[in-house]
Amino acid sequence: MLELIKKNIKRYSNFFKFAIVGFGNLFVSLLTYYILVYFHVNYQIANIGGFITGTINGYIWNKIWVFKNSSKSFSSIIKFYLSYLTTWLLSAILLYIWIELLGISDIIAPVINVFITTPINYLMNKCWVFKNKQ
Repeated sequence: MLELIKKNIKRYSNFFKFAIVGFGNLFVSLLTYYILVYFHVNYQIANIGGFITGTINGYIWNKIWVFKNSSKSFSSIIKFYLSYLTTWLLSAILLYIWIELLGISDIIAPVINVFITTPINYLMNKCWVFKNKQ
């Protein structure tokens, strides 16, 4: 039983690390978003601000800690931003749906998005951006 637990911890350790980094990104992104919304910046512009600060944080931590990718490849940066851009676009569409069509608060809507975009982003990072070429 203990071996099975150890095996599963090892098997899913990258996802757990990704989740920890993701919470850090969430904090950075939401902090940026809420500060901008507080100063009456449009929620879509605030979402862009959160995207920028969150992705900078995410790239650094995912590269060095989660996926331990030491390559200095410019393509990993491009792929990283393309994956985040994909999930950001999805997030922007969902924000519009939540806020404009369903009347959900602009404070709560981005939190809902996290549960949709995070698994998609993890798979893109694992299978494409930081994929080991072994």
